[in-house]
Amino acid sequence: MKAIQLLSERHQLGPDAFVELRIWQVPTPVRASAHQYKYAFAYVVNEICVLRYDNEAGKGDHKHVGTVEMPYQFTTTDQLLEDFWNDVDQWRPA
Repeated sequence: MKAIQLLSERHQLGPDAFVELRIWQVPTPVRASAHQYKYAFAYVVNEICVLRYDNEAGKGDHKHVGTVEMPYQFTTTDQLLEDFWNDVDQWRPA
């Protein structure tokens, strides 16, 4: 089985901000992850990625908030999306 792309979206959130969301179902877990998904989510403002969730091979599930990288506890793709959008909402101006 090859990787199957489940989600590929780009949302413009303002003239200088956008979100990109990508999820693939993979035949075997990405190295250091324990699930069948590869994902990459990014929130970019003024050409700077201020928030990113991904599971890069060897690093496992984690997120970048500003310049800080921290582990992320993956449970489901729905929860992943919810957590990411909640973090985006915290970054966006009121």
